[in-house]
Amino acid sequence: MPKKLAKTDVVIVGMGAAGGVAALPLTHAGLKVVGIEAGGWLNPRDFAPDELRNGTRNWPQSVQKAASEAPTVRADSSQKAVQGGHPMMNAVGGTSMHYWAQSWRLNPWDFQVVSATKRRYGEDRIPAGSTVEDWPFGYEELEPYYEKVEFAVGISGQAGNVKGKINSAGNIFEGERQSEYPMRPLRTSPFTELMTDAAHSLEWNPFQGPAAITSELYDGRPPCQYHGFCNKGGCHVQAKSSTAFTTIPKAVDTGNLDVVTYARVTEVVTDNDGKVIGVNYLRGSEEFFQPADVVLMASYAYENVRLLQLSKSSSFPNGLSNNNDQVGRHYLSHHQGSPVIALFPDNLHNWYGLPAQGVAIDNWADDNFDHSELNFIGGANLWVHTDRKPIGAAKMSTFGRTRSWGTDWKKFIMENADKTNTAYIQKTTLPYETNYLDLDPQVKDPLGFPVTRITASYKENEKRIAQFSQDMMEKWYREAGATEIIKTGLGNVMGASTHAYGGTRMGDNKETNVVNRWGFSHEVPNLGVLGASVMGTSGARNPTLTVQALSWRTAEYLVANWQSIAG
Repeated sequence: MPKKLAKTDVVIVGMGAAGGVAALPLTHAGLKVVGIEAGGWLNPRDFAPDELRNGTRNWPQSVQKAASEAPTVRADSSQKAVQGGHPMMNAVGGTSMHYWAQSWRLNPWDFQVVSATKRRYGEDRIPAGSTVEDWPFGYEELEPYYEKVEFAVGISGQAGNVKGKINSAGNIFEGERQSEYPMRPLRTSPFTELMTDAAHSLEWNPFQGPAAITSELYDGRPPCQYHGFCNKGGCHVQAKSSTAFTTIPKAVDTGNLDVVTYARVTEVVTDNDGKVIGVNYLRGSEEFFQPADVVLMASYAYENVRLLQLSKSSSFPNGLSNNNDQVGRHYLSHHQGSPVIALFPDNLHNWYGLPAQGVAIDNWADDNFDHSELNFIGGANLWVHTDRKPIGAAKMSTFGRTRSWGTDWKKFIMENADKTNTAYIQKTTLPYETNYLDLDPQVKDPLGFPVTRITASYKENEKRIAQFSQDMMEKWYREAGATEIIKTGLGNVMGASTHAYGGTRMGDNKETNVVNRWGFSHEVPNLGVLGASVMGTSGARNPTLTVQALSWRTAEYLVANWQSIAG
């Protein structure tokens, strides 16, 4: 029998980007919170600038819980799923410790894909087989929470639309904001300035993207040192605005948050009436039951879904909150693949820096351009950035000029290591009926629990976006002076991703969604879900800031409606 602990008001499963934000408004309101985290606290020594250890050997993710429970992947139900890697990590602060720190808001169109598309292009433009729905609310409802998170964690950037006033130095396509970013954008580089000039020549609208990285002294943390190595490593000066350095310590300081580290939740427990009463977790060789009035799941899309599917009871024989068979449905992950690689005649002065230090083009994102004569909906954000280190440079393409080994290869690398760039292109991805998450019937983790099985592939709409965005990216590179271009394959299998969405989708209709517009289960009113698993669309954006804004909104709703939810 698990050891029963003292009851708390709220349990948060996972203290990463989502749970780490939700803890702050909850504890400020006086609620007692226990945050259960599979990893531990990391410190500056854990983030030594070591490309081999962090980038190649994938530390610390490679030695953590996530690595041992990597999902299996297949394109469709006729195939046998094979196990791949897991891009996430376990730690206080979660993947916000080592992510790229691009910190985007969604655009207004992303909240109303169905209605806006039908209104502009007609009833038949939604791709066949897609289960996409409009969000239950629009951008304007989430905007105040975007702002709260931007100031709480510290986001740098250049606004393009403040209270309807357009600033061409920022993103002119963004939804209306109520304030500027709390910090100026990260500095430019010779390469990003080259690409900015090229975009202007094309009469496009370049801008520096938003980053969860300090560009100046902010809230006691120093500005970014631009030394690089933070692609898969953390920041040893805490300039990266992880929740481990921002919201979580402030929540702990209230005296209302207790973070339990190196603990793995194995079940969300319900009573005979189907109400959540707490969670079971393992810590070392001991098992504990943590009672709570409310449980908030914040353990990333794959684990949120898996834990619900594993938490079976007489009230929920197919998994918790799954009596309508919606847990695991409407899954999608960003089509981040299909990059474009360019070779330039001269050095780009692009050594080191960081992936969030770059320039973006939104002209071809979302519905910012006319799709009337195109055979897809949605689009892509084009992004180029500074981030070059020795091992990465040694892996560069030879553009067919020489073999990839030997003396000629070494000579080519030495001469061209600073003359190449790879674009980062994020594309709209829609959910489809045939893309879903379930429990793998054969592959288990070290504790004997089934891992998540991803059954998903990119459909024609997404592949057409990829091809179109590659063409636009080539045009941009050519204008900047690139002499050779490689367009990589368009991809098919939708593997495990840092940008995973759906599985516990949010919506007013309980027949097609797991949680309501506030993030609480339609079937279990004192169970909330935080993270991109509640999101029904991806936009052409990193999900983190939207995840955090939704988490803050759910937490505030819980505080305001405590008696009806927890009672």
